[in-house]
Amino acid sequence: MKRIEFLKAPMDIATMQETVSFIENRIEQKHFLQHVVVNVAKIVNMQKDPALAESVKACEVINIDGMGVVFGARFLGHDVPERVAGVDLFHELLAMSAKRDFPVFLLGATEEVVSKTVDKVKAQNPNLNIAGYHDGYFFGNKEGQDEEAVVTKIRESGAKLLFVAITSPKKENFINKWQDKLGVDFVMGVGGTFDVVAGKVKRAPQWMQKAGLEWLYRVIQEPGRMWKRYLVTNTKFAYLLIRDKFF
Repeated sequence: MKRIEFLKAPMDIATMQETVSFIENRIEQKHFLQHVVVNVAKIVNMQKDPALAESVKACEVINIDGMGVVFGARFLGHDVPERVAGVDLFHELLAMSAKRDFPVFLLGATEEVVSKTVDKVKAQNPNLNIAGYHDGYFFGNKEGQDEEAVVTKIRESGAKLLFVAITSPKKENFINKWQDKLGVDFVMGVGGTFDVVAGKVKRAPQWMQKAGLEWLYRVIQEPGRMWKRYLVTNTKFAYLLIRDKFF
C-alpha cells in the first residue's frame, strides 16, 4: 500500500482486496493493527481537532471511505483506484474471520442495534465466532471507569478483531487511548455500520454511492438532522480543495 498526504491527512492508496490481505497477514503475525477510514467530514474535522488528527495518524492503515475524498484526491493529482468503504470492509473482514476462525467483538450503537447486528452477521457467516458484544453508551464516568470495564470485557473475551461503531471523534480517541489494553490484534472504527446492518438505516443505492451522493441520501432520510452538517462540511471541504489546488 502507498501512503499519501491529502489536505494534511495521511491515507493509504489500496484496493479492498489489498486491504483485507494486509490485515489478515498482520493478524497471523499477531502484530497489533489499528485501522481507520477517512471521509469528507473527518478530514474537515481533523483541521481543527488535534486529538482526532493524532488518533487518525496513529493508525497503521488509513483507508479512503467516501467518493468525495476519492474525487478530491484525484483532483489534486493522486491516483486513487477505488474507495474502501468501511461497511463493505466490515463484511469482508467478517467473512475472512469466519474462514480463519478469528473471534470478533462488536462494540457500539444501542443494545438493540448491536444485538440485531450480531444476529444478522451470524446468519450471513454461520461459522463466525462472536467472542462478545457491548453497546456504545458507556462514557458516563469522568475517571474512565466505565470505559475500563468495557476494555476489560473485550480483553477477557479472547477476540482477535474489534469493531467499534461509535461516532467520530469519540471512537478514534477511545481506540487510541486504550489500544495497549484491548488485547486484540486488530481494531477498526466502523461508525454507523451497525445501524445499516441491523436495518435501522438504509444505505444509498449503488449508483448514488458511485456518484458520491451518499451524503444526499442521508439528508433525504434525515433532513432535520443532516442538512446543516453536510452543508457545512462539504463547503469547507470544497474550500480546502480549491485552496490547495490554486493557492
